Amino acid sequence: MGLYCEFFHHADDNQIGFDPEFPRKNNAKDALRLRVRNLNNHLHFRIAEAGISPTHFQADTFPAAFRDQITVMHDGVDTGLLVKNADAVLKVSDTLSLTRNDEVITFINRNLEPYRGYHQFMRALPKLLKLRPDAHVVLLGGNEVSYGEKAPEGKTWKQIYIDEVKDQISEQDWARVHFMGRVPYESFLAMLQVSRVHVYLTYPFVLSWSLLEAMSAECAIVASDTAPVKEAIIDGENGVLVDFFDPLALAAKVDHLLNDPQRRERLGRTARETSVKNYDLRSHCLPQTMAWVDRLSQLPVKAFSKT
Repeated sequence: MGLYCEFFHHADDNQIGFDPEFPRKNNAKDALRLRVRNLNNHLHFRIAEAGISPTHFQADTFPAAFRDQITVMHDGVDTGLLVKNADAVLKVSDTLSLTRNDEVITFINRNLEPYRGYHQFMRALPKLLKLRPDAHVVLLGGNEVSYGEKAPEGKTWKQIYIDEVKDQISEQDWARVHFMGRVPYESFLAMLQVSRVHVYLTYPFVLSWSLLEAMSAECAIVASDTAPVKEAIIDGENGVLVDFFDPLALAAKVDHLLNDPQRRERLGRTARETSVKNYDLRSHCLPQTMAWVDRLSQLPVKAFSKT
């Protein structure tokens, strides 16, 4: 038996207490809830021969007694598909299509929510739109919840933070903000390919595939200075890191990057090199994962304990 070790939950400030905007409501209840979430792992540790985890950060969340049995190997992304494309076109609406000739700032969540920094990105918008009068801001993501708490009854996180910043933004500037919801993969790829600066923010949690896909597409990236982002992004080498809780600094760093095309080109090129070297599906991740499966098949099977 081999375990896919995605994440082991802890009732500490590095996980559920990371964002002071959402304080714990009941410490005892949180601990019990997370213990139940970990139950499946606890049930299998004693009978599993090995585990596999996508990042060192995720693997290191697991108890020391099982951590030594975990191999770190990412699932992989298709870097052959996710490439720079000078002719890319993103159809935003029936009346607007964006290309690499446009100044495009991009942001992606599976669902627009605080766990992936949506609230901080929205708070950066008023300043960012003033600094970049020609920029279009494109956001992808649904209205549900993937991680963390649900929005208050009858509301969505998307609308809550639109309402928070809308009065700070003129109608003319707001017309340059485009919420596309969930889109086919072809549109997601086109969005990365027309992006001049891509923003990725996250709590200390599971790393999103979209970051590695953006790196493969040679995006110039501004990302939060949080684990596990720092496993993939080295500040100043293949991206720019920013304090998760500082939306004004986020706006400033995006602005600086948009003013420096040579730096964007260098960061994007190095980001792709990192993605190909460490996260390519066919040349790296899949062969190593298959080798892990082969090694697993040769291990002696643990006997089921009567206790």
